[in-house]
Amino acid sequence: MRGVTETVTAADPLPPAPGSAQHVALAFANTLLALPAGPVDLLDSPDAAVHWLRAHDLATDDAVLYEYCAGRLRELRSQLRALLSACVEGTPAPPAALQAVNTALTTAPSAALLRWDETRGLHRAPAHPADRAAEHAMAAVAADAAELLTGPDAELMVRCAATPCTRYLLRTHAARHWCSTRCGDRVRAARAYARRTQARDAAKQVD
Repeated sequence: MRGVTETVTAADPLPPAPGSAQHVALAFANTLLALPAGPVDLLDSPDAAVHWLRAHDLATDDAVLYEYCAGRLRELRSQLRALLSACVEGTPAPPAALQAVNTALTTAPSAALLRWDETRGLHRAPAHPADRAAEHAMAAVAADAAELLTGPDAELMVRCAATPCTRYLLRTHAARHWCSTRCGDRVRAARAYARRTQARDAAKQVD
């Protein structure tokens, strides 16, 4: 499994969680962030949403999104997170979440079309009409989600163990249950504080 580069961009205040490079569905689910300073939604406006889609090769430069489209993306994300949570917790998949992903799978054609140009000759490329960017992005995310949730990586998926983070990740090794070094540092700091508090309380009882 490839490592995650701890790079923070203007569009995302945290580095990518392990596994998000392999699965765009994981990256998409993690666009709702719970940070110590407060929540951050990377899809909170049409401009923010289309910027995120372009950064993940899910939309072209001429793609157009409206608030209705951004809202549909956020709704799919909510349902996808419900599926990821069920997978991690080992509980039944919520019917509404399954329906949302299946609807996204069939809303837009995902087959790559046959094309020709002077540079590449015959090649296949997905159709991305500028006015249907949301549908195509949702179909791509849903297809990857289906692959993630039914493939071997599903067993590696966990929720970040650092409070208040709620991102999902694929474990790179058995001991790591946090999504970034930043969250790992927070976990270690909390454990150290708990040990100091326990030692202080024990010392008071002895006195």
